[in-house]
Amino acid sequence: MITQALTQLGNWAWPALGLVLLALELVAPGTFFMWLGLAALAVGAIAFFVDLGWQIELVLFGVLALVFVILGRRYFARRGDNNTDTPGLNARATSFVGRELTLHEPLVDGTGRVKIGDTLWRVEGPDMPAGTRARVTSARGGTLQVERLEA
Repeated sequence: MITQALTQLGNWAWPALGLVLLALELVAPGTFFMWLGLAALAVGAIAFFVDLGWQIELVLFGVLALVFVILGRRYFARRGDNNTDTPGLNARATSFVGRELTLHEPLVDGTGRVKIGDTLWRVEGPDMPAGTRARVTSARGGTLQVERLEA
């Protein structure tokens, strides 16, 4: 049944497969099916101009799919760097490391809260009274670690 459908499609089998794989890319995570779809479209384009047997077309598809996947992953892996004008956008707590602040509430039993801008942040560190100057030394999740600044 499948071979009959492929025979009826003729040279349109590879472009049809390519479009199906590209459509599958829309619903699947990642970019894997995109490279397979592009390889199928490339084989389809070659098959329109050169009469190849189905065995050679299948091998050509495999080779092109492998080449496209490798090149695509290398190209997009380099572009995945975090070169942005707002590098701490999704890691807001880490952007406060090194910042000096004044505690509005005391740290009791190693924990407390501090207001930075319009947000209350959980802080951990040595017990300190309200009004103490502190420096953010690190961030773990949404909790800031602070140390007392000497006057």
